[in-house]
Amino acid sequence: MPALATEPALRVALAQTSPIWGDSLATAQRGAALIAEAGAGGAKAIAFPETFLGGYPFWPSRSHGAAFEDPGQRAAFAWYLEQAVTADGPELSLLAEACAAHGVFAFVGFAERGATAGRGTVWCSIAAIDPVAGLVGVHRKLVPTHDERLVWGRGDGAGLRTYEVGGLRLGALSCWENWMPQARHALYADGEDVHLSLWPGSRQLTADITRFVALEGRVWSLAVGGALDFGALPESFPLRDELAAWPEPSPFDGGTAASDPDGRWVIEPRAGGTGISFVDVHGAGVGAARLTFDPVGHYARPDVFRVQVDRTRQQAGVFVSDAVHSPTTIGARP
Repeated sequence: MPALATEPALRVALAQTSPIWGDSLATAQRGAALIAEAGAGGAKAIAFPETFLGGYPFWPSRSHGAAFEDPGQRAAFAWYLEQAVTADGPELSLLAEACAAHGVFAFVGFAERGATAGRGTVWCSIAAIDPVAGLVGVHRKLVPTHDERLVWGRGDGAGLRTYEVGGLRLGALSCWENWMPQARHALYADGEDVHLSLWPGSRQLTADITRFVALEGRVWSLAVGGALDFGALPESFPLRDELAAWPEPSPFDGGTAASDPDGRWVIEPRAGGTGISFVDVHGAGVGAARLTFDPVGHYARPDVFRVQVDRTRQQAGVFVSDAVHSPTTIGARP
């Protein structure tokens, strides 16, 4: 459906790319270059694959990942934990600087390590970076899928929200989290117009759900996938030799795709290669598609169904007395 002549389109960049294994800061520099490229191409928003920073843990299913106290698995997790980044670390700060310099909003998939509590845990997270306000949100994947549960912690609803970019509201979820009806519903209810799904990479993953989300939410549904090469793991990775001997090629071959709110392909799932794909989205398509169906409007039944979303960041400890016992107040006169 063509945009109205009076309505400017919002250009979104989908960065089908890969991490630089073992160097999250170098990966962030790669991301900054892609943000610059996106801005030069007229994009006001960009999305990166799931765990672009830190990398996707594909080894448990290919190396006896469930073996209890296995030395190789323990060493692999310790290595991966060191590649994970904190939300306030230099990697996301570097990307925020690039977003500010080029006027681009970014959704960045990253392997997140807790800054204080959770220093020994990795979450599959999405950073939302505004070109003016900087880091405005971090969403932790609600449920890791299958063997991912051996590596990642469970997330919460703190980041289940949308962000306004160019007059439209954008939201994002990771991988099979996009199959969770209540997670999708939360974003629809927060006014989502453009849905970004972040994947480790595979057109088999994005072929069905991308169009389904578009039709269900009457939203622009954009998927971005990674391109992962098993052979790109550095020699420092403890299970590198075992994975190098894996007889099958990597299935993580991209899958970047885009559908309009009527479920029609704008970009069919793209397998192989790296680079940016641009999509021009607009509100007219969303409004027209919702004439017959709006899942959180005239087609909702809040009198029958109750959906409550807890946006509290779940923490192991809440220190309510910090102000009283901080170093600056201990021993001070009342």
